[in-house]
Amino acid sequence: MLTINCKGQLISFEVPRVMGIINATPDSFYSESRHTIEKELLQTAEKMLKDGASFIDIGGQSTRPGSERIPVDVELKRVIPAIETIIKNFPQAIISIDTYYAKVAEYAVNAGAAIVNDVSAGSIDENLISTVVKLKVPYILMHMQGDLQTMQKSPSYKNVVLEVFDALNFKLNALHKQGIKDVIIDPGFGFGKTTQHNFQLLAQLDFFQQLNKPLLIGLSRKGMIYKTLGTTADEALNGTTALNTFALMNGANILRVHDVKEAVEAVTLFTAVKKEM
Repeated sequence: MLTINCKGQLISFEVPRVMGIINATPDSFYSESRHTIEKELLQTAEKMLKDGASFIDIGGQSTRPGSERIPVDVELKRVIPAIETIIKNFPQAIISIDTYYAKVAEYAVNAGAAIVNDVSAGSIDENLISTVVKLKVPYILMHMQGDLQTMQKSPSYKNVVLEVFDALNFKLNALHKQGIKDVIIDPGFGFGKTTQHNFQLLAQLDFFQQLNKPLLIGLSRKGMIYKTLGTTADEALNGTTALNTFALMNGANILRVHDVKEAVEAVTLFTAVKKEM
C-alpha cells in the first residue's frame, strides 16, 4: 500500500485523495482560484476541507505558460500569511507549498506546511532539494520540459510516455540517494507538452505505476480540456471531471483540482465501482 509521512501523520492511498488548489496570486490562469484576502481565503479553505480535500496546495506565483518569475520575498509575503491563517483556524489541515524556491519551502514548512510541491524538479533553485532533505517532508516531483517561459514553445518528444517516465525515474533515484523517500510523482500535464502529448500521457498513465510512488494528476481546467472542447477554463469543470475519472481508472492516487466537491464525488463513485470489480 502506498503511503507518505506528513509530519508524523501516515497518509494512505488505499482510496485516492483530493488536493484543493489555492493560489495566493493576482494572475493565476483560473480566476476563481485566486485568493489574496484573509476572509475569502478562510472561506475557500473551509469549503475545500468540508468537501473532502485531504490536502490544500498553496502557491504564491503563477506557473502558467509564459509566466514571469517573481522574487522570493514577494512570494513569501503572499504564501506565509496564507499558511499561518489556515493552520491557525484548521490545525489538522495538510498543506502543500507550491514553490521552487528553497527559502519559501523552508519558511512555509516552519509555518505549518507539510509537503513541498516543486514544478521544477529542483532545476531552478539548486538549494531546494537539500532543503527538502533537511525539512524531512514529502516532495512532489513533477516533469517539465524547458522552463516556465519557454515550455510551450514547440515541445517535442520521440515518445512522450517513455521520455517523461525515464526523466522522472532518473530524478527519483537521485532523490532516494539524497535521503528523500516520500516522493509523489506528477507527470506534469501542460508543462512542456502539446495537447496530444497530454492525452498520450493520460492514455498510458498506468505505465507510471511502475515507479511505485503515489501518482498526482493535475488536469483541472487546463488547456487540453477547454481547447479540445472549444470552451474556456471557466467552462471546463465537466471536462475536468471526465478526465479525472479516467485518471482514477488508470492509477491516479491524488487529484489536484480547483473544484474539490466534484473531484471527491468522482473518487467516491470510482471507489464504489472498483469494490465490485
